[in-house]
Amino acid sequence: MSSPAPARAVRSLRRRFLICALALSAVVGMGTSARADLVATVPRIKPSVVAVGTYQRTRSPAFLFRGTGFVVGNGLLVATNAHVLPERVDTDKMEALVVVVPGDGQTGTVRAARVVASERSRDLAVLRLDGGPALPALRLGASARVLEGQEIAFTGFPIGNVLGMTPVTHRGIVSAITPIGIPQANSRDLDPALIRRLANDVFRVYQLDATAYPGNSGSPLYDPASGEVLGVMNMVFVKSTKENVLSDPSGISYAIPVEYLQRLLAELK
Repeated sequence: MSSPAPARAVRSLRRRFLICALALSAVVGMGTSARADLVATVPRIKPSVVAVGTYQRTRSPAFLFRGTGFVVGNGLLVATNAHVLPERVDTDKMEALVVVVPGDGQTGTVRAARVVASERSRDLAVLRLDGGPALPALRLGASARVLEGQEIAFTGFPIGNVLGMTPVTHRGIVSAITPIGIPQANSRDLDPALIRRLANDVFRVYQLDATAYPGNSGSPLYDPASGEVLGVMNMVFVKSTKENVLSDPSGISYAIPVEYLQRLLAELK
């Protein structure tokens, strides 16, 4: 006659195995669901993502790519990084600030634009398209709901002057929500820009577990399921502050929380 102890042990092992299997199935299911959400969301995001640069008909190439932007508000406003904009536009030589709305393949529609709002302290800018038609605008989310570890995606033009005007999507997570400026251990590591940010406006930014490139500056950072914009990708301004002691910038990517863009848009109203 068999002892009841081994039978109980077997049943216990079976229960543990079943629990582990169910947990693994849930994790795999969550990953599959996230990928499925992104597959459905990307086609809704891409029509709102534009390339920002300058256009001069007599120049080769006529369009000089500077960064990414995305359509917000009434469909005639484009959000981007302030550093994406040129310091000056040579109107005497018929140069103009424009956005390119991608079409099929490498084609696109050039739309003239002008700067209507800019906040250098947070490296954000808003352009207004001259004339119609309006473009599909992205919905802005709430920064208060962004948590470390949550999944994100961004769509833009990485190294757009080389890879062309085809929107590219990357995905990852918010790996940290961290201050824009970090006090330095040595005064030699301080520069005037960092001193101003530490003294006046230490706001938080998103550090991302995803690879972005200079052309991604100004791309929308969004929730893969809903498509709501959570932030604005930034590949220059944040790095110059957080990584000013590094001779070679890290591969870490950053984004400005969407709440600061919302404030800038509210000022326009």
